[in-house]
Amino acid sequence: MKKKKLAGILLSVSLAAGALAGCSDSEKSGSDGDTIKIGANLELTGGGASYGQSVVEGMELAIGELNKEGIDGKKFKLVKYDNKSDAAEATGGATKLTSQDNVSVMVGAATSTNTLAQVQIANDKKIPLITPTGTNSDITSKDGKLNDFVFRTCFIDPFQGTVAANFAKDTLKAKTAAIYIDSSSDYSKGLAAAFKEAFTAGGGTIVKEESFVQKDTDFQATLTNIKGAKPDFVFVPAFYEEVGLILKQARESGIDVPFMGGDGWDSPKLIEIAGAEALENTFITNHYSAEDPDEKIQGFVSAFKAKYKDKSPDAFAALGYDTAYFIADAIKRAGGDATPEKIKDALESTDGLALVSGNMKLDENHNPIKSASILKYVNGEQKFETKVNP
Repeated sequence: MKKKKLAGILLSVSLAAGALAGCSDSEKSGSDGDTIKIGANLELTGGGASYGQSVVEGMELAIGELNKEGIDGKKFKLVKYDNKSDAAEATGGATKLTSQDNVSVMVGAATSTNTLAQVQIANDKKIPLITPTGTNSDITSKDGKLNDFVFRTCFIDPFQGTVAANFAKDTLKAKTAAIYIDSSSDYSKGLAAAFKEAFTAGGGTIVKEESFVQKDTDFQATLTNIKGAKPDFVFVPAFYEEVGLILKQARESGIDVPFMGGDGWDSPKLIEIAGAEALENTFITNHYSAEDPDEKIQGFVSAFKAKYKDKSPDAFAALGYDTAYFIADAIKRAGGDATPEKIKDALESTDGLALVSGNMKLDENHNPIKSASILKYVNGEQKFETKVNP
């Protein structure tokens, strides 16, 4: 009799284990009791640490606010993974978050290359992946094929590159331009391609195209070539560490024309590396400006400064903050259901959600239709120039 009872128990355990093994990762993920787990796979160390740290700070501020009420009694929990600014680490992080931590949704990476490294895992595991700041267009769709489970909170490179080209032509009156890219970065190549297309389509001429790779430190020889081409304007779509050195060495070489880049310049480290003087007569396209008088933006800036000892939030912090609210809104509209499939469906139907970086509405490729801000560096500080709509 005891043997039969024990056999029955073992059979039940076996069936339960088998049933669990048969679940997809998507079915196993979701809310854990009264907790909704959000994975953050970000550049917390390495060359992109400034970006990842800002995204986390923005997310933690938002989650603190959201958890005051929660959603149907559930609270958000951030599960952080440091991808060390490395694509292989980003892939490993996505695998861990989906297979071991069983998060409901993943946020990251802060850069395009490290986000692209996670796309296949998100689609295979059917866990939504949202990059706050990865602007490469291939992230959400490629060759006409949508990555069903991948979203972003920021605008894309073709829009950002076009805005920069139009600003150079129309506002700065540049007729010729040089492009200096980071050939090891998908972000840099994507922005440069969009800029070149828009600038030449508008009658401008590209007089020089040069490249470097991440971790380079001596740009003097290439800058001499650029100076010899006598451009009216130089476009450098790259990240702050190399950009800071390029600007410093360019000014030392006597190149005094305007320089411009994208959101990859947006870091306090840029000012430390380049110096305020080298940053004069430079511009960036960005997702928002802390100087924008909009009431929602100023409310965010005040809350951020209160939490982080008067630190001013950059665009990465704003987009991290917005991404947490983007997720929360989707779960609320899904009736509090935090399973990955429900979150994915609700994210797709987002329309008109008011966020710090603008109202959120997605196009058919999961890309936000939002405005861009143009900022100018004056005395080492960003000054709001104008806002450009799509």
